[in-house]
Amino acid sequence: MEVNRIANGLRGLGLHKGECFGYVAKNCADMWLMYLAAARTGAVPVPLNYRLAPVEWLHILKDARARALFIGPGYDAPVAQILGDLPEIAALISFDGATAGAPRYDAWLAAQPDTPVDCGITGEDIFYQMYTSGTTGLPKGVVVTHANYAANISQCLQMVTCLPDTGESALVVTPLYHAAAVWIAAFSTARGLTIHLKGDFDARGVVDTLEREKVSFTFLVPAMIQACLTGVEDIAQRDWSHLKILMYGASPIAEDVLRRTVTVFGCDMYQAYGMTETTAILTLLGADEHRRALAGEQHLLLSCGRALPGSQIITADDDDQPAGPGAVGQILARGPQIVPGYWNLPEATAAFLKDGWAHTGDAGELDEEGYLYIRDRIKDMVVSGGENIYPREVENALFAHPDIIDAAVIGVPDVRYGEALLAFIVTAGNTPLPSQDVIAFCRTKLGGYKVPRRVEQIDALPRNASGKVLKHVLRAPYWNGEKRMVG
Repeated sequence: MEVNRIANGLRGLGLHKGECFGYVAKNCADMWLMYLAAARTGAVPVPLNYRLAPVEWLHILKDARARALFIGPGYDAPVAQILGDLPEIAALISFDGATAGAPRYDAWLAAQPDTPVDCGITGEDIFYQMYTSGTTGLPKGVVVTHANYAANISQCLQMVTCLPDTGESALVVTPLYHAAAVWIAAFSTARGLTIHLKGDFDARGVVDTLEREKVSFTFLVPAMIQACLTGVEDIAQRDWSHLKILMYGASPIAEDVLRRTVTVFGCDMYQAYGMTETTAILTLLGADEHRRALAGEQHLLLSCGRALPGSQIITADDDDQPAGPGAVGQILARGPQIVPGYWNLPEATAAFLKDGWAHTGDAGELDEEGYLYIRDRIKDMVVSGGENIYPREVENALFAHPDIIDAAVIGVPDVRYGEALLAFIVTAGNTPLPSQDVIAFCRTKLGGYKVPRRVEQIDALPRNASGKVLKHVLRAPYWNGEKRMVG
């Protein structure tokens, strides 16, 4: 009923198939219902990252040619800063009713009929347009079709065992301006689950909701899992028999964290790897692989799994030729979940889909069994003394240190080697940790040429609104005045 009302409301705003509308809000039921309603009308949601500055919203809304904007609770004031530069926005709807001339959302919704809407949506029509974080430049609008989404859900249904049943519940914690959150909501809708959404992450609130609502399926990043395990003292005493699947992504999980997670929750664990340009998920490390890892095959915890059914991944050299098992190269992918490209950026689309393969920009290697291991972003590779070094591997070693809670590794100019490794570390409580101790620890984990030459302890790593480490900010002081940003 409510989806029909929103769908009729979108049509009443004059939004035709293929036309974009923006919204800025924290997770709430209406946000997900808006996705579903737009899917019936053909209007295209453009979710705005609420952690961005208003001027960044301005770029996205203008680029998308958005014709309407939904303003979530608490965001009328920041949106007001840019409205004067958005004459193309023909309609505003405010959840708080605090924007002049904008109807309040609940009144707008109540005025809409609940008759079904069917605009003849096809697989090639756009489901949503999501903007990448733009760590190295302006955000790009990723166009995700209905066919992409149907394929990705179908692929994962074939790989996930012990599926939650109709009538059970799911919890969406990550924000709905991220591909992973939309996928969790869509997957849960496809399974007929009741969906609960958290507007902000706090460990106790998440744990309480998981228990109170008897959630059977959720997705958390490893840092969230760790926060729940360490920040909620009675977590092991609670009843978790209802929790079937805990999915995680964005980074591998430490073995000790995995062991405690399985001990506490007793559920199946899945690691997902993907990006907005692959709809959401490209590979999965399944429950069986996690059990194998805990039984002694620890190397699997560094893998993000194998390609989903119907898709293919390879690692390729600089000439896009297959690198072969065990060789590091750019991860290329193809399959029905690969998006058709970027909005209004034909050159970027052509580069991304060169020769029919999606170029992920990630460096990785495949083993003989087809398991993928992420090594780094291509541009983060460091060449020291003629050796290619991938900072992710060094960072994984640093994360294994019991006192280090965050780390980033970059290359800095070095007269002898061209580049040398510099590690930035953050410790628990900012407790001092001698550099020589960190270097000695790394020598127990890495080959000599991969050990950082220098270690700097800082209070926190610089990150963008999506939480990605801003390595160019870390590099800038060391490369200032250099003709090249690599050695």
